[in-house]
Amino acid sequence: MDPIPPRAPKARLARGEDLAKNRPARPGRGAAAISDTIAGVSTAAPVTSDEIRETFLAFFEAHGHKRLASASLVPAADDPSALLTIAGMHPLKPYFLGAATPPAPTVTTCQKCMRTEDLENVGVTARHLTFFEMLGNFSFGDYFKAGAIEFAWKLVNDGFGFDPDKVWVTVFGGDEGLGLGVDEETVDAWVAAGFPRERIVLLGRDDNFWEAGPNGPCGPCTELYLDRGPAYGSGEKPGDEDADDRFMEFWNLVLMQYDQKRHEDGSSTLTPLPTQNIDTGMGLNRMALLLQGKETIFETDQFAPLIALGEQLSGKRYEAGDAVVDKALRVIADHSRATAFLTADGVVPSNEGRGYVLRRIMRRTIRQARAIGIEGEVLPRFLEPVIATMGAGYPELVERRDEMLTWIRAEEQAFDRTLAAGEKRLDEAIAAGTFDGALAFQLHDTFGFPFDLSVEIFAASGPGSAWLEGDGLAEVEAEFDRLMAEQRERSQAGSRAGDHGGASAGSIAGRIAPTPTEFTGYATLEQHTTVAGILQQDGRTYLKLAESPFYPEGGGQVSDTGLITVEGGGEPTRVAGLVRAGDDQALIVEPAAEAGKAAIDGVALTAGQRVVARVDPVARHATACNHTATHLLHAALRERLGDHVHQAGSAVRPDKLRFDFSHPSKLSPEDLRWVEDRVNAGILANDRVRAITTTLDEAKAMGAQALFGEKYGEIVRMVEIGDGSFSRELCGGTHVRSTAEIGVFKITSEGSSAANVRRIEAITGPAAIEQLREHDRLLQAAAEVVRVPVDQLPARVAKLRDEAKGGGAGAAASAVDEQQLAGEATDVAGVPVVVARLDGLPPAAAKALPEVADRVKGKLAGPGVVVLAAPGEERVALIVAVAPEVVARGVKAGDVVKAAAAVVGGGGGGKPTMAQAGGKDPSKTDEALAAARAAIAAALGA
Repeated sequence: MDPIPPRAPKARLARGEDLAKNRPARPGRGAAAISDTIAGVSTAAPVTSDEIRETFLAFFEAHGHKRLASASLVPAADDPSALLTIAGMHPLKPYFLGAATPPAPTVTTCQKCMRTEDLENVGVTARHLTFFEMLGNFSFGDYFKAGAIEFAWKLVNDGFGFDPDKVWVTVFGGDEGLGLGVDEETVDAWVAAGFPRERIVLLGRDDNFWEAGPNGPCGPCTELYLDRGPAYGSGEKPGDEDADDRFMEFWNLVLMQYDQKRHEDGSSTLTPLPTQNIDTGMGLNRMALLLQGKETIFETDQFAPLIALGEQLSGKRYEAGDAVVDKALRVIADHSRATAFLTADGVVPSNEGRGYVLRRIMRRTIRQARAIGIEGEVLPRFLEPVIATMGAGYPELVERRDEMLTWIRAEEQAFDRTLAAGEKRLDEAIAAGTFDGALAFQLHDTFGFPFDLSVEIFAASGPGSAWLEGDGLAEVEAEFDRLMAEQRERSQAGSRAGDHGGASAGSIAGRIAPTPTEFTGYATLEQHTTVAGILQQDGRTYLKLAESPFYPEGGGQVSDTGLITVEGGGEPTRVAGLVRAGDDQALIVEPAAEAGKAAIDGVALTAGQRVVARVDPVARHATACNHTATHLLHAALRERLGDHVHQAGSAVRPDKLRFDFSHPSKLSPEDLRWVEDRVNAGILANDRVRAITTTLDEAKAMGAQALFGEKYGEIVRMVEIGDGSFSRELCGGTHVRSTAEIGVFKITSEGSSAANVRRIEAITGPAAIEQLREHDRLLQAAAEVVRVPVDQLPARVAKLRDEAKGGGAGAAASAVDEQQLAGEATDVAGVPVVVARLDGLPPAAAKALPEVADRVKGKLAGPGVVVLAAPGEERVALIVAVAPEVVARGVKAGDVVKAAAAVVGGGGGGKPTMAQAGGKDPSKTDEALAAARAAIAAALGA
């Protein structure tokens, strides 16, 4: 059945953006037609996206700006404001907020960005994208309005070759609620730069005032527009009705000069910022549209190869009058770029967080490809033109190609199975003759079915068509839209909450004393120093030292603890923790004290007091052992499993270490033993561990591993073990001097942290020795109880178990190959699932099915689900076993067994982890197992 056209969007953001509507005739398509298409652009202007990017960055670099590489799409670990990097200034927020010192007073970047709040509009409008590049120049207290405007006007004319008579500018026209009038300073700056006053348009707060949120930095902005001519609209200036397509905004200059505090009555108080900052944003893809003379972004040079590949694979033509094909090709082009860049930055598909964003984007791509007839692999084939067009600007695409393909192929194969489950769910609704918005949303969100496709399939079923007549479709659509809105609200909440990028810690440290604390903890554990200041806030006392040996939590390593003593002696006070603020820190001391004072041995400390700061040496050494062991573990895992393994999180404490890493399946006992032996071999080698300060480029050239989501400066600290051939990592943590100090390494657990992410916990040194001794003691005690030597204990326990079961479990074990069943498990949303029919079991064995299911579950490659059915002549026995971790994800054994039992005319129940049932119709055993599988998939959202 051919897919039906997409629904028109509820609201159009701008006239002419809806590509399903009529739009102006296209005077020219090729780069050669630029001067004919847009008379306001010089033929000498940069044309390709790479040229546009380099023109912008080189211009500002030549004018004293430091060029910074794009930060990752994964925000820094200390930034909880959003799942993904959503704007060009996003990685720079700590500099704007005073939480960190910028690498230079003025910088320029081309930042990778990702926004998914309007995902449904991608492919429908001319401009919506998920992944995009944002060019920007930034000033941290250096130049302000006049400087930013002078730079912008010069680049527009000399760099991009726009006809100055075709450029318009908007300026903030004032707002009564903010208590601000017209931004005359900006108007004057434009006029002084040579811009004509008659093409400066005053607009209100909604258009020309930038706010990070209800509170925080804000300021007026001024935007640049290109007049594309009356063929694109009858409006005569920006802001007019029917002017949005004619006057295309291409550069926004944010003039950050106030700190806003919003009151309950809706009014605001604006306080001038201590430093005035500049934050500009120019969308690279929109500039390419203008400079290449294209009607839509999807025709520009970065997208054209992807559209062409889609045409080739589908046999369909782009813009041949089929709106469904056009939308599909645009979605595939956009989403394949987003998939490539997310996976290159270490995001792996999962059911939560940014992994869910990636999974949803990938599944939409595959579904759109299938809808226009593209069979076989989809995303791996579209990855190649993405790398070809953008690999020069973003070398990570080339370097991590094989890793990206690993995740892309695995997810696509999993989704092919999910599609079948979604179609089965829709078939059930057709059979029941009912269809509602909740089901449409589930099919859309879980199985990747577009709303219109689900409606079309249901309506074509016969009875469904009549049911949808009248108000039926409207009700379904209303409920679907409500659920979509709720999901969008949840998605957007993450972007609004706590949007301060580490400002809390930064403001604490900065308010205590402006000069950053000098960290001396690499060289010493005891420091004679001076109290720089004291702050009491929220029941805590923060103490800042001029120099500090205490390591503040970061990079997975916990903060040091220790003592502070007044110089000359006396009772010490305890350091309970630290807060990190970029390169600065503040200590949390106990007990809490009055504002501005901390009582140490009865002496009220104030700024200037001399003290001795001592780090707990035992805890520091144990932490250092675990941190170096974590580096050895990371290297061993990559050597054993492959280069797709990357750190996905860690916790380095004195008592243990935890390491999360990207990998799609459970490690086998052989893998774990190999990794453990490899780490211990590194410890036995007594290799030197040294920290090297070098440039980021040099560290990367030497093969140093970097943590995804971590923000590194131009100068970095690299920790090298031995000659570095086994382990080199960028790391600011503390380490042992040689690997032999670790003593011994013992893995204590391996399991799933999230979909496609595994977690290993381990111990080292004295903690590992103590655990080994405890295990020896327990084994000896157990052997004494059953009166056999320790080496005979397993055989004796097995014999006692079989005797206790009275032969029932033994019969089941002899009739069922549990290892073979476990090996037949299939992956459902990252969970191994066994669904099997066991024919011909003896009655005694059938009664032992719960134990058999439990043992099969124990042999799976990770927490999973086992469903077994044992049909007899007149009845069928059903058993469902679910690991507790999978129960936490929504799969309950009782629900699954009830779904299966209903098919065979029976019933049953049990606990969330184990449930059984019986049925009267063994002939429907296969259908019952299929129902169980569908229930599992639905619960997992697969």
